[in-house]
This record gives sequence, structure tokens and C-alpha cells, in this order.
Amino acid sequence: MLSSGASARQTELESRMTTEYSTLSFVLMISILYGTNLQSLRAQVAPSAFKFSLSLSAGGMASAFQFRDVGDVRDRTGGVGGYVDLTVRHGVGVEAEGRWQRFYVWQGIHRDNYLIGPRMQFRPLWRTGPYLKVLGGFTDIGFGTHGGSGRYGTVALGGGLDFRLARRVNVRILDAEYQIQRWPASLGPHSMPYGVSVGIAYRIF
Repeated sequence: MLSSGASARQTELESRMTTEYSTLSFVLMISILYGTNLQSLRAQVAPSAFKFSLSLSAGGMASAFQFRDVGDVRDRTGGVGGYVDLTVRHGVGVEAEGRWQRFYVWQGIHRDNYLIGPRMQFRPLWRTGPYLKVLGGFTDIGFGTHGGSGRYGTVALGGGLDFRLARRVNVRILDAEYQIQRWPASLGPHSMPYGVSVGIAYRIF
């Protein structure tokens, strides 16, 4: 267990790192949106440049992740989650996801992700559309038998494939994600989580 002074310093570090990662995610989102739409905006007349084709989908997923945990011990976890995709125009939009990794936990250690950021959906081929995403937010970690818990800034780089099963139903046949988390040095060596998810979503509009 950490002393009160160490706990205060850890809390301050966690707050600062969460702010830094949220800022980084926002900057990445603006860069992707700007770079993707610059050419199309130049090529269009003013009225059509501001047309939007909104699309909103919500769904659930199952995930499996691997990482090296406290003490550099190899660990795997699984869990369930939910995600929401808002597409604004030309495949550019925002994704938000929550993931609760509570299956197959080692020594009671679990992780919960809360992330949001830009998402780019590319032109589908045979009803299958690839996408890329850059999400930012935080991860809540409970350290189980090691004692304590913490909230850590997180950036997730990922992509995957959505298959259009029906007019309003998309199956997420693959979503791969690599997460960058910042832990205080006092927690010892560890490695970044990476994993895959599958899911299904319903297009609301």
C-alpha cells in the first residue's frame, strides 16, 4: 500500500496524465478531420460544402486483451462493452466506447476503458467497410490482491472491418486496438495492452 504522501503525488500524476492524453486525442481528431475534408471542401461550391449526412449506430461487443501487468507478469483478460458511431459526412465521424474487462482476471486485476475520438470509415467492398480510429480517454484499473486502484490517461490506436448484414445491422467482424497508457513509475514495469473485439450494431438513423 502507498503512503498518504505517495498517494497524493500519484493522484496528481494521474490527473495530469489524463489531461495530457485527452488533449492529444483532441489534437489528433482535429488533424484527421481537417486533412480528410480539405480537398473535398475546395472542390465543392459553398452550399454543398456544408451538407451533412448524419448516421448514428449503437452496439455491443466482446473483447480479449493481452498485456504485462504489475511486476511484468503476462496477463490476459476478456470482457464486454458497448460502442456508438456517429458519422458526419464522407465516412468521417466519432466513435465512443466503453469496455469492462472482468473475465479471466489475474489476481483480481481488472481494467475498464472509457474512450472517444475520431473515426474514418472507408468505401466498402462487398458490403465490408474498413475503418481507422484514434480514441482518447481514461482507463480505470483495480489492482486486486496488490491493493488500490487508479485512473490513467489512455490513447487507443485501432481499426477494423464492419460487415453490413442488413440495411440497419452491421456486424463488427474485427476490431484491433493498441492502447497507450501512462502508469506512475512506482507501479513497476508493465507493457501496453493490445487486443481484438467483435460485435454487432444497429443503425438508428
